[in-house]
Amino acid sequence: MSAVLALAALLIDRLVGDPDWLWRRLPHPVVGFGALIRWAERGGNRPQWPAGRRRVAGVFATLVLLVLAGAAGFALHRLLAPLGIAGFAMEAVIASILLAQRSLADHVRRVADALRREGLPAGRRAVSMIVGRDPEALDEPAVCRAAIESLAENASDGVVAPWLYLLLFGLPGLFAYKMLNTADSMIGHMNERYRAFGWAAARLDDLANWPAARLGAILFALVASARVGRVGAVRAWGIARRDAPQHRSPNAGWPEGAVAGALGLALGGPRRYGELVVEAPMLNETGRREATVSDIGRGLRLFASLCDALLALTLALALLTL
Repeated sequence: MSAVLALAALLIDRLVGDPDWLWRRLPHPVVGFGALIRWAERGGNRPQWPAGRRRVAGVFATLVLLVLAGAAGFALHRLLAPLGIAGFAMEAVIASILLAQRSLADHVRRVADALRREGLPAGRRAVSMIVGRDPEALDEPAVCRAAIESLAENASDGVVAPWLYLLLFGLPGLFAYKMLNTADSMIGHMNERYRAFGWAAARLDDLANWPAARLGAILFALVASARVGRVGAVRAWGIARRDAPQHRSPNAGWPEGAVAGALGLALGGPRRYGELVVEAPMLNETGRREATVSDIGRGLRLFASLCDALLALTLALALLTL
């Protein structure tokens, strides 16, 4: 029944998304994941410990967090399954909360709306909500590129990956994946504080996202044929295959490269995070660098088509398993 559950969750997320009014009143489940990760980090990442000991503590903490998340998903499923249709509906609602189709599109759309209505300062504020780089260092084309890059990368780890683990393993798989992905975003950094303790979270997140990143690139290339024609689709997949291995992440370059090829844009390149400048290669370096607000709209339409493809694929799988 995981395919039917995934289908219901996708539909609910498309229709409802993450309503702000609800999460102003209630803690989002990811906030709970974050609280557990902070608790584990405070206990196991002692500055006075040598790096080897902190790495072992990080491995142990990450595995415990994954077991707790999976167990919570399993317990919820066992609690709700006997309730029949009502329990299935509640399970689908819970799963939909951990998908990001609508919320991702909404956040990226706000960047385009801010640039269009209020100009560069508002666009910088909007893009700072979805990227970690210094927004004050970005001109308007750079703000547009950052929004499109975030859309492409998060399409993989915010939509395709949670959908995949929900489809394969139900709520336990979805909960474990979201815990791991949250841990990577919080402690999987290559700085002095987290390099040792967050090593396991970062490496396991890379492993967990490996299939989703490549599947995301394939889907972006397939839906590009409907949006920009067969040549654009071939270019999208070709750029992803050629340029993804150059990306500093083993996964992010695949969906970003596919989107760069589909839209004819050059994405990536050096990024500033406060005082730190991270050198990064360009994806589709012969593409257009001067991205515009209309390119954000094109990227959003491409993302909507990817979500439609996921929905169609899930429907087909659900029909096969009924």
